[in-house]
Amino acid sequence: MSIAEKIGIHVPEVLLPGPGIDPHKWAVIACDQFTSQPEYWQNVADLVGDAPSTFHLIIPEAWLHCSDVSDCVQKTLTTMQDYLENGVLQSHHGFVFVERQIDDKVQSGLVVALDLESYDFNKGSQTLIRATEGTILDRLPPRMDVRREAPLEAPHILVLYDDPEGVVLSEIRARKQQLPLAYDFELMAGSGQLTGYYISEESLIDSVIEGLASLIEPSTYAKKYDLPDAANPLLFAMGDGNHSLATAKAIWEELKPHVGSDHPARYALVELVNLHDPSLCFEPIHRVLFNPGEDFDLSLQLFFEGKISRHSIPDMPTLVAEVAKSTSSAQRFGMIEENSYTLVQLDHPAHDLAAGSLQEFLDSYLATHPDTRIDYVHGDDTVDALGSKPGNIGFFLPPIGKNAFFRSVIIDGALPRKTFSMNHAKDKRFYMECRKIKP
Repeated sequence: MSIAEKIGIHVPEVLLPGPGIDPHKWAVIACDQFTSQPEYWQNVADLVGDAPSTFHLIIPEAWLHCSDVSDCVQKTLTTMQDYLENGVLQSHHGFVFVERQIDDKVQSGLVVALDLESYDFNKGSQTLIRATEGTILDRLPPRMDVRREAPLEAPHILVLYDDPEGVVLSEIRARKQQLPLAYDFELMAGSGQLTGYYISEESLIDSVIEGLASLIEPSTYAKKYDLPDAANPLLFAMGDGNHSLATAKAIWEELKPHVGSDHPARYALVELVNLHDPSLCFEPIHRVLFNPGEDFDLSLQLFFEGKISRHSIPDMPTLVAEVAKSTSSAQRFGMIEENSYTLVQLDHPAHDLAAGSLQEFLDSYLATHPDTRIDYVHGDDTVDALGSKPGNIGFFLPPIGKNAFFRSVIIDGALPRKTFSMNHAKDKRFYMECRKIKP
């Protein structure tokens, strides 16, 4: 078995639009963005028109409740076949090195294929590739219905690897000026510049594979995450698109008994991004309870059985500063109520993250208080404004440190739902590369 096979990497045949096709119209943002803003997608439709575009290969989730969605599905499948048969797409063997402008930073990624045999999205997974948040199984069947019939895939999946020293892309960066250009253009709707380079030279491909393998070298891995051993290492953690990768896995499990082990559906095209890329911003997702019961404070105290302490805080800026001092052994979060701010500290918690400890309690409380409702919100100002309203409680959570992210997944498994958000909607991955998933 080669090193690539051991670490779940497959060198794909990447399909990209041929000469004469406008890349500005070809690339569109992930279908699960702007779900409450159908006007965004209408603007995309108006811009693209009938031009070749990944817009015609997807169905925006904002439109999933339309009456003609089944017709839309069939139209996407027909368009995929048309693009394959009529020269819209051209094949290139190898990886693609991607640079994406995000605000004042540049995000670097590598388009590869991952072996779905190395991935398990179920709770407690110990595979090389793992989900970072719980997979909602009810969301898979509609996606499976599309992929089951689709002749190709166009991914918006971002997968993270933990490489603080930047070894994986070091050779590519050193030789970037000599790399053949795949594309270079301005994305639509103010989403920045996108540039791609072909990585087909065997020595460069080998440098990537060897760099990734070095991240799970047993002694290095155990020391890095303060573990007793390096059994069942985690190499790839989901960033965006977990349900898309889970869909690909489910379809492969359906097919596997009936096809050869080299069937293209065994693999899924993704973009690998270093967790430590300066463009990646991990923002916490806060919580707000509406109409909590009079027993809330007592329930909180009893749930954590003496491990909890509470301290009155004068204002929101002070609360933010104090919550930032949270650690895995002394976790902190803020409670925001009408006319009060409270710092909550949990000593020796069961979970590695404050969000996990708090969510376990909230789930338990909500299960016995049907009149209480929860919402998950972004932004310090938003949780402050909502928590301060009469009858509400806001919970201000600390961000996830990049150095703690992989260890948390290793120790606790998939993170609690709504733990973090990675960059803003306009910065999500655009569909660009495609790959055949049928022989």
